[in-house]
Amino acid sequence: MTRIRTIIMGAAGRDFHNFNVYFRENEDYEVVAFTATQIPNIEGRKYPKELSGSLYPEGIPIYAETELLDLIKKNDIDQVVFAYSDVQHEYVMHKASLVLANGPDFRLMGIHTTQIKSNKPVVSVCAVRTGSGKSQTTRLVSKVLIELGYKVAAIRHPMPYGNLVKQRVQRFASYDDLDKNECTIEEREEYEPHLDNGVLVYAGVDYAEILAQAEKEVDIILWDGGNNDMPFFVPDLAIVVADPHRPGHETIYHPGEANVNMADVFVINKVDTAEPDKVIQVRESLRELNPDAIVIEAASPLFVDNPEEIKGKRVLVIEDGPTLTHGEMKYGAGWVAARRFGAAAIVDPRPYAVGSIAKTYEKYPNTGPILPAMGYGDAMVSDLEKTINHADVEMVISATPIDLTRIIKVNKPMQRVRYELQEIGQPTLKEILTKKFGKK
Repeated sequence: MTRIRTIIMGAAGRDFHNFNVYFRENEDYEVVAFTATQIPNIEGRKYPKELSGSLYPEGIPIYAETELLDLIKKNDIDQVVFAYSDVQHEYVMHKASLVLANGPDFRLMGIHTTQIKSNKPVVSVCAVRTGSGKSQTTRLVSKVLIELGYKVAAIRHPMPYGNLVKQRVQRFASYDDLDKNECTIEEREEYEPHLDNGVLVYAGVDYAEILAQAEKEVDIILWDGGNNDMPFFVPDLAIVVADPHRPGHETIYHPGEANVNMADVFVINKVDTAEPDKVIQVRESLRELNPDAIVIEAASPLFVDNPEEIKGKRVLVIEDGPTLTHGEMKYGAGWVAARRFGAAAIVDPRPYAVGSIAKTYEKYPNTGPILPAMGYGDAMVSDLEKTINHADVEMVISATPIDLTRIIKVNKPMQRVRYELQEIGQPTLKEILTKKFGKK
């Protein structure tokens, strides 16, 4: 039988997962290549033979997505699988049209072929868009489950930017584990807050193996979703976070709208800083798509160590990188804090940007006068440090979830902005989780 020659379009996450759980030992298919986008420096490598299985003894090459049409033509491709997230429906269909016009079938894979069933209860926290407030929601869920007596592991959506073989299964129980695994800024932003709360973190590349190891240690699995992707595991309770700063996005992004349709619980976050009519717009939209889901409204109040020091200062604001880039937000908690506590000016960092940071602004020209904390590797971290230190400002306001001074040397005073989820009214996540799982 002739195998179906396949290319998987991805961004070093969902693409590898789909391969591992569906294609790796499937003799009906031959995965000829991966293509990569969104994440820097993924292309030009191989998905290694150690992870590829017996059908791929040489591994599988990873190309830039810009080479897709050439790969289709040169390799007689039968099928292209689209496997990344946080993109508009229209974007997906443009890719589909390009593929279809050149011959292959175009495929999106659903939960029946890609989700893994755990032998432990699973709570998933996903989002409509990147930057909606999923992380603080996940942290609150973990705290509630611990209060109920359960041992919890957070399994994070993949961010395998280094040696894929070494990153096959990663377990983080301390900051030392972060250093040992040479974690990027993006990884630290997601892992450190869980470690601060006493929650084990798992991540990596092979999520069947990751799940099997976590199941040996904990009572409940907490799927900490990323990039508004769908859960890799079958959830017993699916929580989805929506952002009223971007009303309407719940219906026009892939696979955010799929998450909306799967949700058991919606958390409409940031209602304290969004316009009331936009909160209502999002609530009505969610209700129309999924009328059976429970709706919670929440705020993400800001905490700053010394807010009085911000007043009258010319400041540089740093926000989470992906939220500003493909998340398309023009500002975040740092910008709000600067305005709220009386900064004299929020200084545009673009004139001071160097290297990869300057290239990020070129790729995402709609990013506002905020510095995205891009740090996918040592070179990016160095460029971020230089950009901060070159800026003609009196203070830096950092709204990343980690203390950047642990990674870079900043030559200016810095104020950190922290934010946690605060539910407004009832029901609460504690009430929902207690009803679902009870006390241990």
